[in-house]
Amino acid sequence: MTIADYKQNLGDHGKDTKLNLSSLFGNVDASGMTATQFYGTALALAYTLNDSDLTNAVEAEAEGKVETNVIGAAKLAASLMAMNNIYYRFVHLSTDKQFAKMPAGLRMNGMANPGVEKVDFELYSLAVSALNGCGMCIDAHVKTLVEHGISAQAIQASVKLAAVMNSAKVARALS
Repeated sequence: MTIADYKQNLGDHGKDTKLNLSSLFGNVDASGMTATQFYGTALALAYTLNDSDLTNAVEAEAEGKVETNVIGAAKLAASLMAMNNIYYRFVHLSTDKQFAKMPAGLRMNGMANPGVEKVDFELYSLAVSALNGCGMCIDAHVKTLVEHGISAQAIQASVKLAAVMNSAKVARALS
């Protein structure tokens, strides 16, 4: 299954989502991201969204465009952000600021050596953090990306990818 196949099952209510998927996956160069950044981000989002058909479609699109290490890094970003986004969203949203002063005590060793370039992993993590709604994580990832010279266009594209892929999952579920 490809993204084109996946789009066929989105129904009439998913027309805008279909167009957005076509725009994003049809013109990766316009995203401001490298293929590794784009497809790694898309894979991390698909794994986070836990939609097997969407995951299969993104994996098919990425095939031959990225190395296998990107798949592992995307899975790592999805799993670590599943933990971090919950914890740090709590720290950020709690009015009791004592929790911000306490050590998290959560193992995140994979972030030190994710198997891809640090900035690529940061893009994957940013998109998943946006999807999961963690403002504290979003700020931290954006700051790191900007410090490493990643363009605002690429940062925005990663989050647009999160928004459109989330919409695709919802439109598919409603079909």
